[in-house]
Amino acid sequence: MQQTIERPAVCAGIGVHSGEKARLVLKPAPVGSGVVFRRTDLDATDIEIRAHADSVSDTRLGTTLTNEAGVSVAVVEHLMAALAGLGVDNLIIEIDGPEVPIMDGSSAVYCELLLQAGLKTQAAPRRRIRILERVEIIDGPKRATLSPSDDTVLSLRARIEYDDSVIGIQQMALRMAPGMFARDLAFARTYGFARDVDMLRAIGLARGGSLDNAIVLEDGAVMNPEGLRAEDEFVRHKMLDAVGDLMLTGAPIAGSYDAVQPGHALNNALVRKLLATPSAWCWETDVDAMARRPEPARAAV
Repeated sequence: MQQTIERPAVCAGIGVHSGEKARLVLKPAPVGSGVVFRRTDLDATDIEIRAHADSVSDTRLGTTLTNEAGVSVAVVEHLMAALAGLGVDNLIIEIDGPEVPIMDGSSAVYCELLLQAGLKTQAAPRRRIRILERVEIIDGPKRATLSPSDDTVLSLRARIEYDDSVIGIQQMALRMAPGMFARDLAFARTYGFARDVDMLRAIGLARGGSLDNAIVLEDGAVMNPEGLRAEDEFVRHKMLDAVGDLMLTGAPIAGSYDAVQPGHALNNALVRKLLATPSAWCWETDVDAMARRPEPARAAV
C-alpha cells in the first residue's frame, strides 16, 4: 500500500553548494499526490516543484528540480533516496531556501527524521514501474542500464574506479529489500577532493562544504579525523545517489540497475529514456504481479 508520514517533521541545515541555511518541514500528503517541494521563502505564484525526472534542470554535483515558473530546489537526491528506501510515496516538503540541507552528507538524518515522524499506510495500492525491456545510456566510459527481473523490488549493481589509492576500484550489488537502505546505504557520505575545492567555489559550488558534511580526500588520504564509516563508503554513496535519482521516475522500480562510473547526469538520462520508451515498462501493483505469476504445477494423481 502507499505510504506517507503520520505527523510533520522539521529539520534545518546548510546547502553544500549554496552555503545558505534552509529549514525543511515534511508534511503528510494525500494518496496519489507523489512528492512535492514548496519554496515557502518566495512570493512567486507557483512555488510547487514536482519531484520528477521531467523537472530536473541541472545535474552538476547534485540533482536540481525546477518548475515551469523557474522556481527551483537543489541537491534533492539524498532526501529522495531516504523516501525511496523507506517506501514513502506521498509527501509535501516545505523549504525556505534554494537547496536541501546537506546534513552530514548522507541520508541517515533524513531516514531518522522520517522514522520519528512515523510511516502511515494509506488506503490505496502502491504502483511500481515494472521494467519490460533493457534500457541503456552510454557516455564514454560511463554506462547505466535498467533491465527486467522477476523481482518486485529494485536490484542495484555499481562499479567505480579512481586513480586515488583510497578509493581505487570498488563495486557492490544490493537488493532493495525492506530495511536494506537504512542499514546498508543511508550512512554513506558524499565525497570530493581537496584539490577541486577552489575551482568548485569559483563557479558557485561547494560553498557550504566542510569535513562535517563530506569525505574529503587529499594526497591519497582521508582528511576527516573520524575516517571512513566503511571501506567501500564511496561506492555505497554512488548507489545511494542512484536510489534517489531513480525515485524521480515517480514510483518504485521493479527491475535491475547496473552502472559503471554512475553520476546524476547519467542517472537522469537513463530515467528520461525509460519514461520515453513506453514499450520498456508498465505500471504494476502487487495484485497485478500475482495475476501474472504462473500457478505451481500439480502432481499427477
